[in-house]
Amino acid sequence: MKIVIAGGTGLIGRRLIAQLVNRGNVVTVLTRNDSTNTLHPSVRNIRWNVNPSGDWCSEITSADAVINLAGESIAAGRWTANRKRRILQSRVQSTQVIVSAIKQSRHKPAVFINASAVGYYGNVPEGEVTEETVHGSGFLADVCEQWEREAFKVRESDVRVVVLRTGIVLSTDGGVLPKMLLPFKIFLGGYMGNGQQWFPWIHIDDEVRAILFCLENHTIDGAVNLTAPDVVRMNEFCKIFGAILHRPSWFYVPSGMIKLFLGEMGTSLLLEGQRAIPRKLIENGFAFTYPDLKGALQNLVLREH
Repeated sequence: MKIVIAGGTGLIGRRLIAQLVNRGNVVTVLTRNDSTNTLHPSVRNIRWNVNPSGDWCSEITSADAVINLAGESIAAGRWTANRKRRILQSRVQSTQVIVSAIKQSRHKPAVFINASAVGYYGNVPEGEVTEETVHGSGFLADVCEQWEREAFKVRESDVRVVVLRTGIVLSTDGGVLPKMLLPFKIFLGGYMGNGQQWFPWIHIDDEVRAILFCLENHTIDGAVNLTAPDVVRMNEFCKIFGAILHRPSWFYVPSGMIKLFLGEMGTSLLLEGQRAIPRKLIENGFAFTYPDLKGALQNLVLREH
């Protein structure tokens, strides 16, 4: 297959591209940086922007699948009004121009896969959350709802659409895990707030395998929760993480301190969560390599140390 990917230089994108190339696919990456290194010589980099009539649109015409992972980091700093605007626009605008390019294309891709997040559900302190759960309240929930709404517009062109409601991706190459290693190593590891917030995680390998599964399984359509079945609360996550590192998990950061220093971002990302269950993946026969947290952390941490 010929696959076009936007936002392919991030943590998930790099691993996904490697697997796609290894499977014999032809991959083109839409990038805003001419010097982007995809780590694969066979991958073409095409410069793109929010102009729906740019030269990059010709890549869409010959694509069998289009994957959009583009979006500004939500954890790069406090959520000022300006940063919140950029977080929203980077997601909505990138999706809008890709959808527009697909609609204008003579040859439509078979599937459009667009990133999203479990933040769609907002904060859900109790109960399971599945793909059927309605979207919640808060900034991230609103961003995800608008993001997905733009993606689903391509259904008007009879293109299958999958939106990836991804949880917290565990990897030693980036994300939350490397940030947690140092405090635990110096015996300052622990949880945030009261530790009772849900921590919907997924191993990076299963994240990529699940995306490939959605790409290749034509029966999967709509929203898909990309989380492991073994969703735990934050205090349980820290307890297991500490045990694997042979470190205690006794330290905690009070909610008030997080709200003071990080504001709305800290509250949303560190003090809230949801027990997002990957029901659609399970019902369609996806087999997780790392379904339980202990096995996932052992694989990631112990192979690095």
